Amino acid sequence: MRKIIYLLFFILFYLQSFAQQFPAWDEKLLSTPIADWLLKKPSQKAGVYQDLAHQQIIFYNGLVKRSFVVSPDFTCIDFTNLSNHQQLIRAVQPEAKLVIDGTPYNVGGLKGQTEKAYLLPSWVKQFTSYNDFQFYKIEVEEIQPRIKWNRTTWSSVSSYATGKHVKLSFTSDLPAVANILVEVHYEMYDGLPLIIKWVEVLNNSNRLIGINKIVNESLALVEEESAVVGTPDQMKKQHGIYVETNYAFNNAMRYDISDQTTHWLIDSAYTSQVNYNYQTPCLLEVYPEKVKAVELKPGEKMISPRTHELLMDSYDRERRGMMIQRMYAAIAPWTTQNPIFMHLISRNDQQVREAIDQCKATGYEALILSFGSHCNMEDTSAANVSRWKQLADYAHQQGILIGSYSLFSSRRIDDETDVIDPKTGKPGGAFFGNAPCMGSKWGLTYINKLKYFMSTTGFNLFENDGPYPGDVCASTVHPGHKNLDDSQWRQMELQKGLYKWCNENGIYVNAPDWYFLDGTHKIALGYREVNFSLSREQQKILNRQNIHDGTYEKLPSMGWGFVPLTKYQGGGAEAVLEPLNQHLKDYEMLMVQYYGAGVQACYRGPRLYDTETTKQLVSNTIQWYKKYRSILNASIVHLRRADGRDWDGFMHVNPSLNDKAFIMVFNPTNQPIKRKINIPLYYTGLNGHAAVAEKDSAKKLMQLDASANLSLEVVIPANGYNWYVVRK
Repeated sequence: MRKIIYLLFFILFYLQSFAQQFPAWDEKLLSTPIADWLLKKPSQKAGVYQDLAHQQIIFYNGLVKRSFVVSPDFTCIDFTNLSNHQQLIRAVQPEAKLVIDGTPYNVGGLKGQTEKAYLLPSWVKQFTSYNDFQFYKIEVEEIQPRIKWNRTTWSSVSSYATGKHVKLSFTSDLPAVANILVEVHYEMYDGLPLIIKWVEVLNNSNRLIGINKIVNESLALVEEESAVVGTPDQMKKQHGIYVETNYAFNNAMRYDISDQTTHWLIDSAYTSQVNYNYQTPCLLEVYPEKVKAVELKPGEKMISPRTHELLMDSYDRERRGMMIQRMYAAIAPWTTQNPIFMHLISRNDQQVREAIDQCKATGYEALILSFGSHCNMEDTSAANVSRWKQLADYAHQQGILIGSYSLFSSRRIDDETDVIDPKTGKPGGAFFGNAPCMGSKWGLTYINKLKYFMSTTGFNLFENDGPYPGDVCASTVHPGHKNLDDSQWRQMELQKGLYKWCNENGIYVNAPDWYFLDGTHKIALGYREVNFSLSREQQKILNRQNIHDGTYEKLPSMGWGFVPLTKYQGGGAEAVLEPLNQHLKDYEMLMVQYYGAGVQACYRGPRLYDTETTKQLVSNTIQWYKKYRSILNASIVHLRRADGRDWDGFMHVNPSLNDKAFIMVFNPTNQPIKRKINIPLYYTGLNGHAAVAEKDSAKKLMQLDASANLSLEVVIPANGYNWYVVRK
């Protein structure tokens, strides 16, 4: 009976509602030439189309095509990267998978495919539905920002990307899950080969339910290697699809290591694969594995992590990194904010005022009270809040933003507050031994104190040290979570909520983990802290290595470095810059290599300058950075990694700017270097010729080869640097 009713409903709904909502699909769209989207944004907008002849719904934006059949249930049968025409789908899968109150359910999807190496559309008619959660409605609207971004600092972009948001609704006739609504959401963006997907489960019943698992994406993907023997861990992980979710933490300063949700699984039903033991990792599923049971009361809903699926047309690391960076700039534009800040070590209020004055005098834009300073945001007493409000007001009068550091992890509060180790039932077992639980009474109070302090004082920046690795907690008495099974999820929701609140209130956030997609602005570039106890000569080389390695997947604005103006952890006089006027050349080089990379460093100390000469050096460097700020915040092409033996350097590129490229080269040796080097200008969009200027000298028109490479003779002074600007 259900099938008959469903079929009648489908015919009526599809012929009437669908036909009214969506334009007809035209195969001629696929014949439109595709330019490199990293150089020129495609004119084709994201859209949802109907193919009545094949009863399909098609998502298409000129770069990606994703097609679904709607009968006998909603299922993806086609996922194509139009830049290289790679088909990613080899077999049908459910739209999502759920475990509710211990019972597994499929959302949409079809069964009956026997050959799993490839999928022919003609087979689909023979497939049958699972009859768990079945599709009944589709809604399409313009993408709406998830975060009401309140931009208070300089940024290289000023708005979100646009596109279409599709909501698919599924319900079930099964008694155990009656009145449970499942929504599968998709977003497709204009000008990006990107689709974002997530699932929302709404408890419309009158009882409590337990969500044990949400697999928000399940894709049977084509394998990209042939290994007769070998385990999944031995096979490569690079693929034609890059997957990132907003559920990542590991203190790694890199997403791929921080990810907690992406699972490349084997598919034993795929019996024609090359691997003898069916061990090829070709089934992609996305879910947080440590979330075991989240209770939903009547009227509540649970939203899965969001899966960002960026289709890759190359295995080249430089190109893949640029594609990821372009994704961040489009969907998390706050990651392009990049204020010029100082990290102040202060003992009293007067030092804060003096630092504010120095920031204004040299062109700095923000001041962060560093760890070890006398600012305590957990102290919300009237006297402390009033004191810091006065200092914030003074900073704002000078045009300077102000904020502070706050430690969460790496400390012990008490037995009632700290995370409980599930192995011992006692405090401990966290990433750093002991750490408070954000779901504890203390943790909930901590969040409220920070919000109160920042909103009342008018602080504009927040540097949070932890939580780091998503510590689980076996406590059953913490008010913010029930037990071990939901502890990671509930803590993550609290943490993300804090960062979203900061973003929407114009507060810039430096955080230690990968919360970019939920509102944070910056993370560490990646470094070893004790290296800042080494000599300045070593630090210069190591810092440039860190810049080189840490800017493949991150925009320059997404990472911060470190410059110890005073002693940090250890080291002697050779490790620090104070007295500043005695180490001007080192000070200049450290500033130039960071600002030249577009990477803000924590200049940590009590002052930015100590003499008029030092002040002029800092001011001149900041003026130089601001003059070329737009191109210096553009993606980096990595020319040569620093090794102390020969020249090293990098180049910023942006085809949409007047300054198409900015080349920075360094000479760590004691002899001048004069060398012809190859400069790859493909990502500038230039061809034929380029105008090149050494520093601010007159430009020279130079010939490019057929691959847009420039042979450039560079001159770099001993232990110095040089830079070149490339224009059309």
